[in-house]
Amino acid sequence: MDGAPAAAPASVEEARQRIAHVPLVLNRRSFNWLTQRISEVVEQPAPRWWWVIFTITASAATFGIFCIGYQISTGVGTWGNQIPVGWAWDITNFVFWIGIGHAGTLISAILFLLRQKWRTSINRSAEAMTLFAVICAAIFPGIHVGRFWMAWYLAPMPNNWGIWQNFRSALMWDVFAVSTYFTVSVLFWYTGLVPDLATLRDRATTRIRKFLFGIFALGWRGSNRHWRHYEMAYLLLAGLSTPLVLSVHSVVSFDFASTVIPTWHTTIFPPYFVAGAIFGGFAMVLTLLLPARAIFKLQDVITPQHVDKMAKVILLTGSFVGYAYAMEFFIAWYSGDHFERYAFWNRVFGPYWWYWWFGMLFCNMLSPQLFWFRWCRHNVLVVFFVAMCVNAGMWFERFIIIAGGLARDFLPSSWRVYYPTWVDIWTYIGTIGIFTSLFLLFIRFLPMIAMSEVKTATPEADPHYGESPEIESLPAGGKERTR
Repeated sequence: MDGAPAAAPASVEEARQRIAHVPLVLNRRSFNWLTQRISEVVEQPAPRWWWVIFTITASAATFGIFCIGYQISTGVGTWGNQIPVGWAWDITNFVFWIGIGHAGTLISAILFLLRQKWRTSINRSAEAMTLFAVICAAIFPGIHVGRFWMAWYLAPMPNNWGIWQNFRSALMWDVFAVSTYFTVSVLFWYTGLVPDLATLRDRATTRIRKFLFGIFALGWRGSNRHWRHYEMAYLLLAGLSTPLVLSVHSVVSFDFASTVIPTWHTTIFPPYFVAGAIFGGFAMVLTLLLPARAIFKLQDVITPQHVDKMAKVILLTGSFVGYAYAMEFFIAWYSGDHFERYAFWNRVFGPYWWYWWFGMLFCNMLSPQLFWFRWCRHNVLVVFFVAMCVNAGMWFERFIIIAGGLARDFLPSSWRVYYPTWVDIWTYIGTIGIFTSLFLLFIRFLPMIAMSEVKTATPEADPHYGESPEIESLPAGGKERTR
């Protein structure tokens, strides 16, 4: 009947279960299970598929290094660069790889400061991805200067010639931004590794493994004093890393925004580049973790909730990127600048038109809109497809901004279309091989998931665990809501 009161819940337990959070570790896994499942990836012999993939990626990396050596010994004429396109695949790849690394800092630092527990299952791999991406990115500023053996002049160090660097050069800004970012990222990554290295040290069955893990564990014993110092150091590094999420790619964007080239000379670039970096970085995290999740059977640790939240971040940052695309065209029209208007018209209908239609429109703007639907966010194949689209789209975006802006400058007499050479192509493929090989080595020799942090998201981490059946029966994350 309409006037009848609503039925009361069968028990207090049922009511509590309704408001409890979805657990971050499924099937009530214990500390021991987490340690065993994550450690055995490192402790067991490498499977055959690992050797097959590593052989392929290492071969690509080796040929890429050969191309770099060939370019250094022969000159930048081996690239397709010409006048007016002096920057092409080299700077495109630099910006692409730097952007990939931003998700690691965001997940590790900002989400840590916001006390987001869901970061614990993915932060270690994201941090490692950051380091490997920055290593790949650092290759290109060095070799694109032409005289690679003189690249050390970019560092502000004393020398016999009394030469001081030109701090008004965007190249100098990149040196400071990338070196600072890499240094802090290494410290942050290694600090988080220390407790897990101690776990692997204690589980080691050979003297060499015990010795190596013992050296890098820095004498960690898990005492109260050790944990207090560890948490303070981690908090300080998180606070230091947080501004880098915004500053590094903003500095990279100044390489373009500080010039007068049409489509480059715009104040929207810093937030536009930062949003795009987080957008592409989270897509790369999903690209790497979804296969690893399936291969190593880590579905209870990297849960659908983690995939769902990362998909939402991609949807949010993808919306920012789409808004920036729209504003670029609007401001070009509203400014009344004929050069600017033509440059954006050329982006859509010029020689690189398919880069815009496929890369920027379909991959970056349309494909993430699938994540408005919950079933898409929970379908691993759909999520992986969108992540791959975003990875490709972000590279196309950087290329059309850089090469597209230079190919059609102020003088029609100097217009020229850029075409990459085999050295361009294989140098980029080589960096993909370096990145993938380093990640494969990482998951082979180090724990890809932070055991000590994931354990804080389990029911056993609660100080009142085991005191009463009611508390013990709640999923992780639900107890705070019910007290």
